[in-house]
Amino acid sequence: MKGWNTLTSVQDLNDAISLSTDKPVILFKHSTRCSISTMAYNRVELATNELTNAAECYYLDLIQFRDVSGAIATELNVHHESPQVLIVKGKECTYDASHNDIRAKEILENI
Repeated sequence: MKGWNTLTSVQDLNDAISLSTDKPVILFKHSTRCSISTMAYNRVELATNELTNAAECYYLDLIQFRDVSGAIATELNVHHESPQVLIVKGKECTYDASHNDIRAKEILENI
């Protein structure tokens, strides 16, 4: 996703969580095999400029990097969903949306 950082390792995730003490972080978990996830991807992609201006944004292909997806659930104490958007501030998840609840306007309102 253009303008987004790509999460490919648990170290990338740890770096993103650490960054959240200075700037809000958005994590977008996407399943490349799911039509609902594709719909959410399109919604998020349309708002890329607004989202990347408001926060540091990270994209995860959770099919390819399942271990990172599992680490997100563990590190942030959230239930795994796909697709899923999380906002992290101060190393804690402050917003969690999944499936059809993923809307750019609500993400921006919760940053």
